[in-house]
Amino acid sequence: MMALSPLLRQLNVTLTDEYIEACLEDMIAHGYRMAVVYDGDQCVGLSGVWVTTKFYSGKYLEMDNVVVDEAYRSRGIGTILSEFVTELARTEGCVTIMLDAWLTNEKAHAFYERQGFVKRGFHFLKSL
Repeated sequence: MMALSPLLRQLNVTLTDEYIEACLEDMIAHGYRMAVVYDGDQCVGLSGVWVTTKFYSGKYLEMDNVVVDEAYRSRGIGTILSEFVTELARTEGCVTIMLDAWLTNEKAHAFYERQGFVKRGFHFLKSL
């Protein structure tokens, strides 16, 4: 997954290799995986995925760190990821798919709504 760090940085420009590697080590231990789309040998889209359960959602798959290479946006890569992850969620026995998108990323909001997602609330963070 470290080979995909340049694409991850398109979403999170301040991440260092050391930070990504440390996070991946912990995330993978908790079931983190990635769904990826390639054009030849170049990764042009990815979504992290985790499966867990919450009271309000039941068993769910979370799409995390979803990014499509800037040069490949509006070319169907996001749809390929979304459709693959939806089938993966069904295979895993999930009843819900969740994701977060930045408040300012209105293009992503519109895309996810076209994919059948609905806005349900705000995701709050408290730095420690």
